[in-house]
Amino acid sequence: MKITCASLFIAAISGAQAFTAPATFNARTSTHLSVSQADLDGAQDMIDGIIKEKNCGPVMVRLAWHDSGTHDCSITEEWPKSGGAIGSIRFDPEINHGANAGLAGAVKILEPVKEAFPDVSYADIFQMASARAIVYAGGPVIDMKYGRVDATSPDQCSPEGNLPDAEAGDEGKFGGPGGTASTEDSAVEWHLRKVFYRMGLGDEEIVALSGAHTFGRAWADRSGLGAEKTKFTDGTPTKLADGSTTDAYAQGGSPWVEDWLVFDNSYFTTINDASTDEELLKLTSDKIIFQDAGFKPFATEFADSKEAFFESYAKSHKALSELGSKFEDIE
Repeated sequence: MKITCASLFIAAISGAQAFTAPATFNARTSTHLSVSQADLDGAQDMIDGIIKEKNCGPVMVRLAWHDSGTHDCSITEEWPKSGGAIGSIRFDPEINHGANAGLAGAVKILEPVKEAFPDVSYADIFQMASARAIVYAGGPVIDMKYGRVDATSPDQCSPEGNLPDAEAGDEGKFGGPGGTASTEDSAVEWHLRKVFYRMGLGDEEIVALSGAHTFGRAWADRSGLGAEKTKFTDGTPTKLADGSTTDAYAQGGSPWVEDWLVFDNSYFTTINDASTDEELLKLTSDKIIFQDAGFKPFATEFADSKEAFFESYAKSHKALSELGSKFEDIE
């Protein structure tokens, strides 16, 4: 349940490699766009085609989340100071934050959409690509809202350090003192809470959004986690949501589940099963959802019911996609 920022902060308190953005980036600076439903529909059709052709859905989810996940609900200064889904991830320095390694390529993939529909904001394009990727993979339809206004300059990027860690650093701590507020903690459950409570999200959202790891892979050259390649990502055909298979994907990385281009609740049935294939990824931040007393009821429910997971996930994804956004009317 999404609750107030102040109460979330009270609860929380109690308890790399740089990439250069491609030179082809067009850092349009128009803040006020008059977007039409026809343009949004056209952008969606184009995004659907890109996702189908490139099987790039997982990285689109990551791009959108890393744009919106910088939000700090305690910041009351004028928009866009609190960060969030404002399209600022397209700018350096944010695109070069360690947690965003590999995402410059995702922005580049979506540039043709912006070229074709210039009145659709980058923030809308990023969030639309994420939602459409979930649907294409067999996940729930998300009640998305569009008309977001874009950040206009690098000065409006959030500071580095607002996104979560999956494993502890060299000193045994997750997170760090940077960002808009410290997320550092020796306990992964409280690190996650510090990150998500800062956004204004709660325990259910943490677990539901963790379930998106059913979709995609971890790459060592991006997150520093995962193998170079596994039996599931070595070019072997992998299952799609329609029951067909494809080998048309970039080889490499470690998935959390065997059918890593299908969105379902298999993350929850896999993480807590000791008999699953040893090449599947199970990070500290994954295993904690079945260990922490606040997280476990949701994780157990989602393992038992795909329908319950989809219902919660759709609400959580929508909430995340709107964090910090300023919306204008659609024509």
